[in-house]
Amino acid sequence: MTERTAPGSKAQAIAAEVRRRIVDREWRQGDRIPDEAELAIEFGVARATVNKALQLLAEEGLLDRKRRAGTHVTVNPARKATLTIPIVREQIEGAGMEYSHRLIDQRSHPLPPEVAARMGLPEGAALIRLRTVHYGDARPFQSEDRWINPVAAPGAEATDFQRINANEWLVRNFPWSRGDMIFSAENADARDARLLGTRQGTALLILHRTTWNDLGPITSVRLAFHPGYRLIATP
Repeated sequence: MTERTAPGSKAQAIAAEVRRRIVDREWRQGDRIPDEAELAIEFGVARATVNKALQLLAEEGLLDRKRRAGTHVTVNPARKATLTIPIVREQIEGAGMEYSHRLIDQRSHPLPPEVAARMGLPEGAALIRLRTVHYGDARPFQSEDRWINPVAAPGAEATDFQRINANEWLVRNFPWSRGDMIFSAENADARDARLLGTRQGTALLILHRTTWNDLGPITSVRLAFHPGYRLIATP
C-alpha cells in the first residue's frame, strides 16, 4: 500500500487480506484477532482505516465486534449472510427426526462440461466428487452430488466425510462471498429413484448451488429432494 492509495481502497485491501486469513483458517472461528492498533502498524495505515475495514467484515457477518471484548471471528459466519445455506442435519433434527447420512462414493474426478461452466473452472480439472444421501428417521430426505475444489476448501482431501457430511463441514469451515442457486423440477431418473426410494419418473425439486470465496469456487452441488419436500423461504 502506498500513501497515494485512496483510504477507501486501503480499507478494501485490508478487508480482503483479513477475509483471506479467515478463509484460510489462519484465524479460526471464535479466535480474537489483533486489535486495531496492531493491524494499523502491520498494514502501515491509520487506525481509522483499519476500523473501516473491520466494520466492512462485521457487516458481512465474518467478524463479531464488541466494545472491550475485542474483535473475534464469527462462529458459523456463513449463516449470517443474506443467502443462508442450511445445515441439513439441523433441518432434519429440527423436524423431530433422527438424522443420519450415507456416503456412497468419494473420489477425485475430472469436471464435466456443465459443472465446469457453473464453477468457472477448466473442463477436465480434477476435483473431489462425493455422492451422499441424507436420512430422517432412516427415510431418504435428500441426495446430493457434490464437487469440492480443494484449492478453495483446503483439507477436504483428508476429511472423513463418513463421520461429518460435506454440507456441514463446508458451511462451518469455509465462509463464502457469493453464491448461485438454480431451482428446477425434474423427473427422477433411475439413480434418483433408487437413492430417494421413489419411482422413476416422479417429479422432484432440484437445486443446483455453487459458492465462491476469495480463493475461487468452493463447491457445486446438485440436491434432489424427496417427493413432498416443502421449501420455506424466510426473510
